[in-house]
Amino acid sequence: MARDWKPDSWKAHEARHLPRYEDPAALVAAEEKLAAYPPLVFAGEARALKADLAEVAGGRAFLLQGGDCAESFAEFHPNNIRDTFRVILQMAVVMTFAGKLPVVKVGRMAGQFAKPRSSDTETQGSVTLPSYFGDNVNGIEFDPVQRRNDPERMVKAYSQAAATLNLLRAFAGGGYANLRQVHQWTLDFMGRSPWADKFAETADRIGEALDFMEACGVDPGTVPQLQGTSFYTSHEALLLPYEQAMTRQDSLTGDWYDTSAHMVWIGDRTRFDGSAHIEFARGIGNPLGIKCGPSLEPDVLVKLLDELNPAREPGRITLISRFGHDKVEAGLPRLVRAVEREGHPVVWSCDPMHGNVIKADSGYKTRPFDRITAEVRGFFAVHRAEGTHPGGVHLEMTGQDVTECVGGAVAITDEGLNDRYHTHCDPRLNAAQSIELAFLIAEMLQLAAKDQRAANAA
Repeated sequence: MARDWKPDSWKAHEARHLPRYEDPAALVAAEEKLAAYPPLVFAGEARALKADLAEVAGGRAFLLQGGDCAESFAEFHPNNIRDTFRVILQMAVVMTFAGKLPVVKVGRMAGQFAKPRSSDTETQGSVTLPSYFGDNVNGIEFDPVQRRNDPERMVKAYSQAAATLNLLRAFAGGGYANLRQVHQWTLDFMGRSPWADKFAETADRIGEALDFMEACGVDPGTVPQLQGTSFYTSHEALLLPYEQAMTRQDSLTGDWYDTSAHMVWIGDRTRFDGSAHIEFARGIGNPLGIKCGPSLEPDVLVKLLDELNPAREPGRITLISRFGHDKVEAGLPRLVRAVEREGHPVVWSCDPMHGNVIKADSGYKTRPFDRITAEVRGFFAVHRAEGTHPGGVHLEMTGQDVTECVGGAVAITDEGLNDRYHTHCDPRLNAAQSIELAFLIAEMLQLAAKDQRAANAA
């Protein structure tokens, strides 16, 4: 347990990108209400994820983390949750089958509401209102009533997260994730994608493998690993009043855990020296992510690791690199070498989304698919050169048939962005693009495995 730490000790540090609430009494009332609610996840589940991530850190597994840029109240629907969940299942199956590595599945779901803002306010014409900080703070519509920072929205976000988690747990353990159902995971509109056929081929081969097991006397129906899957949740621990209210002391160990999610991460804008967000994360036992961009110096990263993981516990820290397709091969090696030199056991994950945002000629914010794949390739190339494990990917994606990222085999054009551009914040990969990326990653995992076998034989 961290020394000299309490769930509210972050208040003595500098907190950036937090909303200002007009009614302090209403904020206290919302915090007290949340603090009395049941935890969303349990400490034992967070420890299970940490053990799974320790396998990733050791090069024996791969991390797939994905979901919405920002969850919304308006798009909350069981079909949306189901569709994103099954695309993640499809991606994981492709990677596992080709890469011969177990895939740890973590959703950006059931809590990914809050967004950092560069300014507290937004001005349109002569009107200035609070910036949109995410649906758990205020509404996206530029309206005085909607843009009011309302602490009761945290309570609504808790309820939506609880319902989302309930459905995810049912899908993961109730038969939907059974490998015998692998053909049923394909979304209807995926039939228009050339990658749907390739996934069908993979599904056929999985079915043949299960048939072979059964013919050999092994009943797949009695193997728990084939009947369901472990699925974890995560979000950026940005809205600290909510995270503090959800922090509980584990009755078994006495350690503190943020029970709002199994894993939380610290963003690129809130990992500065003296940060309230770093102080909060220091004391919780959950697995932690740290976003690493071009502005992060190696010595600062090492200091962060010493502060957040002084015991050097494998699985505790996931470093999520987000450089941009043209900067990753120049910027990432410095960080990898510093971490290796200091002996910190980390998971290296690639976020190819946040460094590759452009404004299309049509005026829409988008992410070209070729830039996303280029950053993933660069990430794998760096780790291949450094002899380290490319441990995972961190994606903003959805199971909906959106048109937000240009390119890919489905060939979304600049002109086509306005067809189904639904995101509340940043552009997301759709299902077809996500599966296409999964096959690309599977190829690179196969290459990495081949290199490892050659190194072991040398």
